[in-house]
Amino acid sequence: MLDIYSERIENFTLIPGQGGVFEIAVNGQLQFSKKDLGRFPEDKEVFALIEAG
Repeated sequence: MLDIYSERIENFTLIPGQGGVFEIAVNGQLQFSKKDLGRFPEDKEVFALIEAG
């Protein structure tokens, strides 16, 4: 994914968590939360979140 968006992404941070937390934030705004939805995002969802952000 980073190879596709390398010119648009200035910073990418992977923050280790605990308890099964998996979240995606774009420009500091939470866009996806596994805790809230009870599932991991599909690849196409991740791309859509980046495009929308």
